[in-house]
Amino acid sequence: MSSADEILDIVDEQDRVIGRSPRGEAYAKGLRHRCVFIEARDAQGRLFVHRRTPTKLVFPSRYDMFVGGVVGAGESYDDAALREAEEELGVSGLPRPSYLFKFLYEDGTGQTWWSAVYEVRCELPVSPQVEEVAWHDFLTEAEVERRLTDWAWVPDGLAAYERLKALRTAR
Repeated sequence: MSSADEILDIVDEQDRVIGRSPRGEAYAKGLRHRCVFIEARDAQGRLFVHRRTPTKLVFPSRYDMFVGGVVGAGESYDDAALREAEEELGVSGLPRPSYLFKFLYEDGTGQTWWSAVYEVRCELPVSPQVEEVAWHDFLTEAEVERRLTDWAWVPDGLAAYERLKALRTAR
């Protein structure tokens, strides 16, 4: 089964399930669904950053400071966060990611999804999926900040990153 055929829960403005749809159709029609974003840091506290492959359905060849993806139909955000983090990092036995917050992402062109943001410490050697990740490295926060204006970032990840920075500043 291709990723476009994966079945997703379609949700309303309050994140209540109102239907189901194949992923490709949900993207094409701008149907609101669910996603997870996991900030992965190594033992030194550096942030996992990667460039998506050019074959990705959404935001191909863009940089991202989160691993993650869509929540499958009937799947919980928490289960999706662990599954997606292990898949994209290419590890098993990762600690369960810690939930931080959730927000409704809307790009202004009809693309919208509920986005649950998590964090996890990954002290295992990573081996990202070549189908998902074209390049990766662990970068310091300062390195990420320097590259925010130089690299083409996924807009939903950038929105999550800005919200996470604001949350941490407010603490």
